[in-house]
Amino acid sequence: MMDQARSALSNLFGGEPLSYTRFSLARQVDGDNSHVEMKLAADEEENADSMGNIPSSVKKTKRLNGSICFSTIAVILFFLIGFMIGYLGYCKRAEPKAGCEAPTETVSTEADSQTSDVNDDYLETPSHLFVGDLKRILSQKLDATEFTNSIQQLSENSYVPREAGSQKDEDLALFIEKKFNAFKFSKVWRDEHYVKIQVKGSTIQNSVAIVDGNGTTLFMVEHPEGYVAYSKATTVTGKLVHANFGTKADFENLKSLVNGCLVIVRAGKISIAEKVANAESFNATGVLIYMDYADFPLDDAKLPFFGHAHLGTGDPYTPGFPSFNHTQFPPSQSSGLPNIPVQTISRSAAENLSENMEQDCPVSWKAQSLCKKLSVQGRIVRLTVNNVLKETRILNIFGVIKGFEEPDRYIIVGAQRDACGAGAAKSSVGTALLLELARILSDMVLKDGFKPSRSIVFASWSAGDFGAVGATEWLEGYLSTLHLKAVTYINLDKAVVGTDKFKVSASPLLYSLIEKTMRDVTHPVTRKYLYQDSNWANKVEKLSFDNAAFPFLAYSGIPAVSFCFCQDENYPYLDTPKDTYDVLNKQIPQLNKMARAAAEVAGQLIIRLTLDLELDLDYERYNDKILSFLKDINQFRTDIKEMGLNLQWLYSARGDFFRATSKLTTDFKNAERANKFIMRELNDRMMKVEYHFLSPYVSSKDSPFRHIFWGSGSHTLSALLENLKLRQKNVDAFNETLLRNQLALATWTIQGAANVLTGDIWEVDNEF
Repeated sequence: MMDQARSALSNLFGGEPLSYTRFSLARQVDGDNSHVEMKLAADEEENADSMGNIPSSVKKTKRLNGSICFSTIAVILFFLIGFMIGYLGYCKRAEPKAGCEAPTETVSTEADSQTSDVNDDYLETPSHLFVGDLKRILSQKLDATEFTNSIQQLSENSYVPREAGSQKDEDLALFIEKKFNAFKFSKVWRDEHYVKIQVKGSTIQNSVAIVDGNGTTLFMVEHPEGYVAYSKATTVTGKLVHANFGTKADFENLKSLVNGCLVIVRAGKISIAEKVANAESFNATGVLIYMDYADFPLDDAKLPFFGHAHLGTGDPYTPGFPSFNHTQFPPSQSSGLPNIPVQTISRSAAENLSENMEQDCPVSWKAQSLCKKLSVQGRIVRLTVNNVLKETRILNIFGVIKGFEEPDRYIIVGAQRDACGAGAAKSSVGTALLLELARILSDMVLKDGFKPSRSIVFASWSAGDFGAVGATEWLEGYLSTLHLKAVTYINLDKAVVGTDKFKVSASPLLYSLIEKTMRDVTHPVTRKYLYQDSNWANKVEKLSFDNAAFPFLAYSGIPAVSFCFCQDENYPYLDTPKDTYDVLNKQIPQLNKMARAAAEVAGQLIIRLTLDLELDLDYERYNDKILSFLKDINQFRTDIKEMGLNLQWLYSARGDFFRATSKLTTDFKNAERANKFIMRELNDRMMKVEYHFLSPYVSSKDSPFRHIFWGSGSHTLSALLENLKLRQKNVDAFNETLLRNQLALATWTIQGAANVLTGDIWEVDNEF
C-alpha cells in the first residue's frame, strides 16, 4: 500500500519524490514497547550528501501548478489510510493486546511445548531491577529454601552409589533434566560422550602381600576395597620406603633411597596423581596410599577410599579431543597416565606394613600410623593391581536462561553428579546447590523482573571422580566457541565440608568481584575471611588438578572460581563409603545454614556477572603476578648473564602489559556507557586475558594445560624457575637449550596478552 502511494507521488512530481515518511516497527532490545519512527527521506539524503556518500550536484526539478493541489491531498489521504490499515494488521499479528502494545522482551526458546508458558510469565515482569533489589529477592528466596532436603534426597535415595556411566548415574541425569524442564528454561539439552574409565577387575582382586626373596607369600596384608583409577595393571615387588605426603620435596629428601622400591605415602596435601607422578620421576616401582590418623582421625581403621592417578583431566585415551562417538581417532593416551601401579590401602593395612619399612621416619613428619620399626631382613612387599578399562557412555545435562542483551555471552555454573560411594559431600551438596540456584534464578526471571544481560548456563557433569571427565570433554568439544563466549565458570563441587573457614581458588580476574561478594554475603565466615587479612588475595589457593574448575582456567583460558566452607583439616569421609548424608549432617549440624551461604555466594556472583554493563574483571591483578615472577627470576640474573642472555625483552613485555592495562582502564573511564557496542568490545578485550595467557607455542594435545601461570608443563613460568634452580643445584641436569626456549616463549606470551588488551592492531605501540 505504501509502495503504491509512493509511486503515485513519484509520478505526480515527475518521478522524483521530494520526501516520504519511513515507519519503523522494530522492537527495542531493552524490552520497551514498539514505537513508530518517522524520518524524512530528503533529510536522510541531505545527511548522506554532507558525508560525501551521494553526489550533490544533481538538481531536483519542480513542476507544480495550482491544479495539482486537490490530487496531492487525495494521494496523501490515500497513503495515510493505507499505512494505518497495514500498521493495525501488523499489530494484530504481533500481539493481540489492547492498544497494540508490544510484548516485553522474553528469553527465546526452541519450538517446543514450553514456549507459550514461558512467554506468558515473562510478560508480567517489571521493567528493571537494580543489584540491590536482586540481592534482596535472592536472599528472601534462599531463606525459604530447605537445602538439606535436596541433599538428603540426592544422597539417600535409589541413585546411590552412582559410578559414572552406571544406570543410577543416568537415572539422576534424567531427574535433573526433568527438573530443568520444569524450571521453564530457555533451552534444556544433553551432551553424550563415550569415554574410557578404569574400574576394579571383577575376577582377580587387587592385593598387597609380604613375600620372601623367592616371591613366596608369607602373609596377605589386604585385598583392598578401594582402588585408584588409571593405575597400571601389573604386579611389582620391592622394598618399601615411606615418602611422607609424596611431594617433590619429600622425594628429594629421600634421593636415591626410592630408586627401584615401592613407596608408601600419606593421603592429603596434593592429589593422588601428583604423588604418583613424583614417585615415578624418582624411579619408584609402585605406590601405596593410606590415610594417616594424624590427618584423618577416623575410628574405622579399615575404611577404604578411592581416587584416580591421571595427571590431567578428561578421558586420557582421547587427549585433546572430545569423546563424541562420531569422532574416530587413532589409539593414543595422555602423557599424564602413570607407568607404575598404584593402590589405596586402609590404615590397618598400612600399620601391618610398618614392620617392613626400609627407614625410620623423621619426627617432623608427625605421622602417627607408621614409621615405628625398621625393616625385617629378607621381607619385601608385593603389589598386584588388576584394574580393567571400560568404555562407558556418560551424559552431561545443561539448562540455560538466555540473556536479554548478550545471549551469546555465558556465565557457566556447574557441579559433579557422579560418585564412587554415596557422595554426599563430594557431589550431592554441589548438585543440590545447582538445582536450587537454577530454580530460584529462573523464578526471579519469570516472576520478579530479573533480566540478566548475559546467559546463565547450568551444567551437571558426569565422571567427575575420574578427573573432571565430563566437563573436560565438553570443553574439548566446543573450545573454539567457548573461549570467545564464556565469561566465567563457577564450580559448586564440595562447597560445604565444614563451618569455620572460607577458602577460595580463582582466576585473578575475579578477585575484586569475589571481594565485593564476600562483603555482601550475610554469613560471618566470609567476612571473617575478608577482614582477617587486609590483603586476603594472598590467601587464594591455586586450583588443583582434581578441581573441576582447573580445566576451565588452565585448558580453556576461561576465568574460573571454586570456593568452600570448610576446616583447616581435611573432611575425612570424602571418597569413602561413609560420605553419606547422615555422617555429613552429624559433622556439620548447621548444614542448611552453610549450604544457604554457599548458594548466596554463587548467586551474587551470577547476578553481578549477568547484570552489570561493564564486566567486573580485575585484569590489572596480572601486573602484580608478572612483577612477582620478574622478582623471582631476577634472583638468577648472574646465571642468566653467564649464559649470554639478558632479561631486557621480558621486562619490556611486562612494561607493555602494564601500559595496555592502563590504556584499557582509561578507555573504560572515557567510554560512553550508553553505547552497548563500545562496552561489549571493551568487555571482550578483558574477558580474553586468561585465554591469551595460554601459550600458543605448545600443542594442546601434548600439553593441554597451556596457561603459563596456572598450567602444567615446561612452558609454564614455574617450570622456567625450576630449570634455573636446577642450574645451581645440579648443573649436569640443567638444560640450557630448554631454558632459552622457555625464556623466549614466556616473553612472547606476555607480549601477546599485552597486544590483545591494547585492542586494534594499529593501536599497538610496544617498545621492541
